[in-house]
Amino acid sequence: MPKSAVASVTVMVSTYNWKEALALSLRSLAKQSRLPDEVIVADDGSREDTAQLLAEIAKTFPVPLRHVWQADEGFRKARILNRAIAAAHGEYVIQLDGDMLAHPRFVEDHLSLAQQGRFLQGTRIRTTVPETDRLLAGGQPRFGWFVDAYFRDDNDRSTYHFGRRHHTLRLPWLARIKSRSTGHPMGCNVSFWREDLLRVNGYDERMHGYGSEDLEIDIRLRNAGLRRSQIKFAALALHLEHASVSSQDPADPELPNNKLLFASAERHLVRSEFGLDAHLADFVLSPAADIRKPGSQRA
Repeated sequence: MPKSAVASVTVMVSTYNWKEALALSLRSLAKQSRLPDEVIVADDGSREDTAQLLAEIAKTFPVPLRHVWQADEGFRKARILNRAIAAAHGEYVIQLDGDMLAHPRFVEDHLSLAQQGRFLQGTRIRTTVPETDRLLAGGQPRFGWFVDAYFRDDNDRSTYHFGRRHHTLRLPWLARIKSRSTGHPMGCNVSFWREDLLRVNGYDERMHGYGSEDLEIDIRLRNAGLRRSQIKFAALALHLEHASVSSQDPADPELPNNKLLFASAERHLVRSEFGLDAHLADFVLSPAADIRKPGSQRA
């Protein structure tokens, strides 16, 4: 299937009360070989200092920077992502977590692999605690073979695994080959055609608390006939190490979010009844403004 040309792209960056990491994430997006047409910060209730940071960054940011915020009522990532999708102007949407630093060709790589009928699933490079500290202190991001990162499973952060270090390399020719496989759903680095997100009505907003909102929308996108296409060796992104925000095992089948996940799979659900359509009128009537414009407000 031939690639599909992308006329406009929105990068959505999700955040909550870690403005230092967010600043690094936005700095990496400002240095892209192919700049996004806009960046929307999807803010799940951060304090006012995040808004102040964004106002300062927006003064020199190379593209429109927009802040979509909701009140802090617990972990409601599904809802704030829906609001950001509703606000987005781009026909293509790249989703990145605000504790991740994008490779300079991150946007270019997503767009080079974009195809109609697919959504793209990227990965992350988990930097060690010392490397995270170096980056937060102002160190330059490093990619490639010698990056200081964890390469074992999520439950073992104390040792390295030599065999996975090759995933830190950017090899576009190999990325095209690997895109024939499906990968594993992970919401920190993923991209979609906006019309496909509208078709499934975005994320299920009944999902409160950490976990599974990315797995659930993945199921519905595939139920809609779309194919998940893996990105390896391209669209690289460093993930800053931090403690888990979950106090429970996110894979526990008794968690409410996982019950919703299993129900979507069993019912072969395509469209959520509790999705982004609740927010579309908000942004038609009162679009989220470029922060740089005088008098603009958070949405």
